[in-house]
Amino acid sequence: MIRHWRSRLPLSLQFGAIALLYVAAAAALAALLSKWMGEPWLVVLITAAVLAPLLVYHVQRAFAPMNSLFRALAGSVASYRDGDYSFGLSWQGRDELAELVASHNRLGEALREQRLALVQRELLLETMVQNTPVAMVLIDPGRHVVHANLAARKLLGEGRRLEGHTFEDLLAGAHDAVREAFQRGGDGMFTVGDEDEEDIYHLSRRQFRLNGRHHELVLLRVLTAELRRQEVQTWKKVIRVISHELNNSLAPIASLAHSGSELLRRGQYDKLPTALATIEDRARHLEGFIRDYARFAKLPAPRRTPIEWSRFVAQLRTQVEFTFDGKGSDGIARVDVAQLEQSLINLLKNAHESGSPPHEVALVLRRTPDAWRIDVLDRGTGMNEAVLANALLPFYSTKRNGTGLGLALAREIAEAHGGRIALLNRDGGGLCVTLVLPD
Repeated sequence: MIRHWRSRLPLSLQFGAIALLYVAAAAALAALLSKWMGEPWLVVLITAAVLAPLLVYHVQRAFAPMNSLFRALAGSVASYRDGDYSFGLSWQGRDELAELVASHNRLGEALREQRLALVQRELLLETMVQNTPVAMVLIDPGRHVVHANLAARKLLGEGRRLEGHTFEDLLAGAHDAVREAFQRGGDGMFTVGDEDEEDIYHLSRRQFRLNGRHHELVLLRVLTAELRRQEVQTWKKVIRVISHELNNSLAPIASLAHSGSELLRRGQYDKLPTALATIEDRARHLEGFIRDYARFAKLPAPRRTPIEWSRFVAQLRTQVEFTFDGKGSDGIARVDVAQLEQSLINLLKNAHESGSPPHEVALVLRRTPDAWRIDVLDRGTGMNEAVLANALLPFYSTKRNGTGLGLALAREIAEAHGGRIALLNRDGGGLCVTLVLPD
């Protein structure tokens, strides 16, 4: 706190009053000395010698409160720079310095509030990071652990603090599956434990700059419970689909078998061939249904062999009808011929079953810089948003007798080749199914 009676006056009035006072004093002293001395220069010299020390004294007295205030301001700014916002300044006057002190105090209050908000936010973030089930490890450029939350300590350090340790030393003591996941590089999934007690993890690694230096953030997320729930839901769906298909085939088979026995008992042999043909048809449908499921479940890894597109397309046209403009057929692809053929047969049959005119079902082949693009086009009814979102999922079908495996199998084959599949409604009606297969 700085107090001085002059600070009650504005600075301009203070210095104006001092100046007027000394001008008047100098005039009076000069008039007095002029009566006794005739030399003007001697009068000026004596007047200056008498009043100058007094003027210096009063100026210093006038500047003393301001000097104290400026020192206090410099000290408070240094404290702010060091993160200390616990004090303010007081000035009793109503002059220009009072406005400066008030502005400085408002700045300090704003900084205190911001600092408090930052502290609360840091505490919240620290609590969230420490208690999240995702293991988080921050690694500096020297491969030392900068930060690790509780989940990371439990997974990699048996509960102890990991900060300061090299990440490679931690991996050396970790489970074999963890080390293998990091050796593969990039993101991925791995399993820790045996068949009875196993945990499934997803590994994610991100690079970024912190304080101008490269750092790596490692995230290890446990997916066991989530995948188990999805697995149960998938099995329930599979069981419902299989149960529905078995009932649709076995019920009429049982009924026709009973009817056949009645026809034999009555001697009505002329009607037996019809009943037996229907039983055979339903049995073959059920056989094909089970075979499709087995093919989807046991899809082997693709065996890539080179093949000319012209030969492949000609072979495909012997099994299903479609139009082809011939573009791109002079190239050679390395694919699993049997798998790609099965995938395209399913897609082309879907196109014919969409309500499209047969001549509007087309196959388009195009070369991209690093892949082959195959489009299967039709002019059927297309798909609404809900069907587009689920069409590639296994066992999802809008057909009454569909298995929901055609598009899912095509997706499985494309991804096994390192490619992808996409569905898009066409302008003017119809659907475009695109397969992208990298070289």
